[in-house]
Amino acid sequence: MPVAVFIEESALSSHLAQLASRLQNIAPFHVMELAKMAAELERQGRHIIHMGIGEPDFTAAQPVIDAATRAMADGKLQYTSATGLPELRSAIAAHYQTVYGVEVDPARIIVTAGASAALLLACAALVEKDAQVLMSDPSYPCNRHFVAAFDGRAKMIASGPEHRFQLSAEMVEQNWCEQTRGVLLASPSNPTGTSIEAGELRKIVETVRSKQGFTIVDEIYNGLRYDAEPFSALSLGSDVIVINSFSKYFNMTGWRLGWLVVPPELVQPIEKLAQNLFICASSLAQHAGLACFQPEALAIYEARKAEFQRRRDYIVPALEGLGFKVPVMPDGAFYVYADCSAWSDDADQLTVDILNKAGVVIVPGLDFGPSTAHQYVRVSYATSMENLQEAVARLKAFREQHVKS
Repeated sequence: MPVAVFIEESALSSHLAQLASRLQNIAPFHVMELAKMAAELERQGRHIIHMGIGEPDFTAAQPVIDAATRAMADGKLQYTSATGLPELRSAIAAHYQTVYGVEVDPARIIVTAGASAALLLACAALVEKDAQVLMSDPSYPCNRHFVAAFDGRAKMIASGPEHRFQLSAEMVEQNWCEQTRGVLLASPSNPTGTSIEAGELRKIVETVRSKQGFTIVDEIYNGLRYDAEPFSALSLGSDVIVINSFSKYFNMTGWRLGWLVVPPELVQPIEKLAQNLFICASSLAQHAGLACFQPEALAIYEARKAEFQRRRDYIVPALEGLGFKVPVMPDGAFYVYADCSAWSDDADQLTVDILNKAGVVIVPGLDFGPSTAHQYVRVSYATSMENLQEAVARLKAFREQHVKS
């Protein structure tokens, strides 16, 4: 039996050598590697506090669960249109009007299998071989990999705390070249929890527009903004492409439901791609998602948002008290991007040591771009206040034992 297995694996290895060359441009997701290490420690009986993966500890609100139950009982499980249920698209449009004061034609809204599918569709429609897309360094790693999946090239522009870890119009102007086709922004951002100020975002859009490029804005954390009036990039013009999701504010991560708002001329091309690549988003998730916009559900989500803000207001000064530096107060999402220089000059090794010795998962800057890879760590506060307090106690003990000031 071992010999047979060896032969099969050898044959498989030979076959895998023919994989598409674009895979060389897609790096492993180190956040998930740490999660696997943590899972192994838990199997050994260790108690681990997870502050790594960006997933709300809240699950779908009860009205959403009830709606899913009714949809199953009523047999509403057939394919929908590739663009999504008309009533869900209308509910999303009404939400933009109510919360952001932006009127959006429901026909411009395409319901997708999560924000990942929305980004995939946008890149499939807009990114050609060797096309360059500008994005900030640091930024969510999968965004640059969506570009690479269509043989484009993400140009990562170092964006430090003086720029809130975000691109500026000046950076876009200075880095635009003949191969550049557009920008991919995220506001609020993963990993930093920082937003692009509305006036600066307007300048970026105007700069890109003057070059006849595209602007994609990832707004999946936009419902979780704490320190400013609600704002969506959709207010900057119908040519701005916006991505959103039911995963973060609406706490529906595993339901895989999101949406994409596109210019009118992109609706048909995106629909054609969606028909071929996905057929449609989960019909069950779509019927459940309708309940997210009910007043009862929205009241629950606003209470949960307030709890996330309470956690942020605890964890940021707590981390600073431990010697981390938080150069920009996160104004959204549920992340803190912290300078760990006072602890170590190797954030990657530091996070492994903290996991093994303190039983706390935080992740290094390695995933998010080279400019902050060794100096920063991302801390997620998408866990209970009790866990946050225990994690701070463990980190304090770890530092006293293992880190020289």
